[in-house]
Amino acid sequence: MNDITIENAEIIIVGGSSGMGLALARRLLCEGANVTIAGRLQQRLEAAKSVLGEASRLRTAVLDVTQEDQIAAFFRNRGRTDHIVSTAADIEGAYQLLPDMKLCAAQRVVESKFYGPLLLAKYGAPCLPSSGSITFASGVAAYRPAARGSVVAAVNAALEGLVRALAVELAPLRINAVSPGWVDTPIWNFVAGDAKEATLEAMAQRLPVGRVGRPEDIADAIRFLIGNGFATGTILHVEGGHRLV
Repeated sequence: MNDITIENAEIIIVGGSSGMGLALARRLLCEGANVTIAGRLQQRLEAAKSVLGEASRLRTAVLDVTQEDQIAAFFRNRGRTDHIVSTAADIEGAYQLLPDMKLCAAQRVVESKFYGPLLLAKYGAPCLPSSGSITFASGVAAYRPAARGSVVAAVNAALEGLVRALAVELAPLRINAVSPGWVDTPIWNFVAGDAKEATLEAMAQRLPVGRVGRPEDIADAIRFLIGNGFATGTILHVEGGHRLV
């Protein structure tokens, strides 16, 4: 049984305007939480707000997690915060073979998916109560790397190492990560382009569960990590058995 109260909790979701973050926001709002979704683009935030409704308990914030000054200012002006989640990742242009890899694309992955979480923990942790938590999203690429995915695999692995270290340093705050497998989200528009549907279907045929993930699958996993007071330093794998095949 989850032992952390979600109703009326104040929860920040960085990357909450689409995909897994949006699904999580919907789930938490349905449980009575007060949710702030943060992201780089105001228009995406407004679109997400329109989809989610719940105007009285939903707020938005323009925030670039690669910019330390923005993160510092964001938390400086925050009131009560109970939990922080980040699903943000900028992987556009990162899935390339090494001869075609642009360093700037690799740097964006590192900045959004490693330095971003590091900065969220640095400035967000002091705002949290002792029962609070921070949850990040890594990914199965850390365990099942493939050609064109070297940077993403490396950054996911680094993020998981950070999670374990922060769980010790920031205790009793709980620091965890969910590690998704292949999930049907807009990020695949960058990864596979016009071949998105065929690529996901091919993976679905390989997986023991017979399908790729849905954003709601990952939202359920993050919800568990937020709510279970005995889970910290944990990497929760939700990947349809991908590590087995």
